[in-house]
Amino acid sequence: MEKRDYYEVLGVSKDASQDDIKRAYRKLAVQFHPDRNKNPGATDKFKEVSEAYAVLSDDEKRRMYDQFGHAGIDGRYTTEDIFSGVDFDSIFRDFGFGGGSGGFGGFESIFDVFFGNRRARTRGPRVQRGDDLQIELEITLKEAASGIERQIDVPRRERCPVCEGTGAEPGTSVNTCPKCKGNGRLQISRTQGYSQFVQIVPCDRCNGEGKIIEKPCHNCRGSGVVRSTRKINVTIPKGVETGSVLRLRGEGEVSTSGGGPSGDLYVVLNVLPHEIFQRDGTTLYLEQPISFFQAALGAKVKIPTLDGAAELKIPAGTQTHTLFRLKGKGMPSLNGGRGDELVRVIIKTPENLTRSQKKLLQDVAKELGE
Repeated sequence: MEKRDYYEVLGVSKDASQDDIKRAYRKLAVQFHPDRNKNPGATDKFKEVSEAYAVLSDDEKRRMYDQFGHAGIDGRYTTEDIFSGVDFDSIFRDFGFGGGSGGFGGFESIFDVFFGNRRARTRGPRVQRGDDLQIELEITLKEAASGIERQIDVPRRERCPVCEGTGAEPGTSVNTCPKCKGNGRLQISRTQGYSQFVQIVPCDRCNGEGKIIEKPCHNCRGSGVVRSTRKINVTIPKGVETGSVLRLRGEGEVSTSGGGPSGDLYVVLNVLPHEIFQRDGTTLYLEQPISFFQAALGAKVKIPTLDGAAELKIPAGTQTHTLFRLKGKGMPSLNGGRGDELVRVIIKTPENLTRSQKKLLQDVAKELGE
């Protein structure tokens, strides 16, 4: 099922403040939490509002959602990542439900709803995904109508071809960090009064990588990545509009730590204005000059379309600014089908008439009672 807009799910406007978002979620979450609401569909509704809050309450996730919609979230975050760092406990604690692992509505409760009894227990250094990239691409209206394949140059970080991303000079070894034992993180405990605090921090010996490079690669200086410009083919479907976004999975920047997957490339399209056509969705508008005599007597006129010239029959007595429809001559739709071309005729009044031409028109006007 297609996801609904997160703002619509919470019933808030797109410029809602964080306080507005929190209040809206709290009201809906209490209403639909499966511990309180046993009606069919309540759990799905609770999942929906919780996911919307998890995204919109985080500034970075909200920015990605506002720019790319659901594609910006689904492509960048796992479900676990979406809920990571969201403070659900304080929301329900304000209502007196408590919080933490035993409290109603706390993070553990949210996690149970989505994942059952499964818990995320990761070992070793954190695997991070590469950064996403965005590039703008201009195309003509005709290219948007027909669809094209375009090759673009994308500057990005890529895996070092010399060390194949290990960061080590070929022929040398990469050793497990002796301080964190390859975990990439250290557990630091401190006691304050009767309480003991445990903090997990990146290992300062290996910078959280879990490994020690004996001799850094001369090409990438031990980073495992280099900057490069890659030529990438982009297939642009028929019917795209200005603001349409194409997502190319894995064509973003390579992961700089943990051997994670590469990010995605987002191509934002800008359809250039056309010299004679105006576009509104799948409809094209055209103003076509015709002569006074063609309008008065009727005529067949050649009309430009994106497919070439088409014939339009002008009935006798046509008035200026009359709108005619050429079915199926507009822009294609991304979902199939094609719009129409609407032609507005503009009657041109004769200019610089000779004396005899004026006399003829005066005679016609006299016969018409003018």
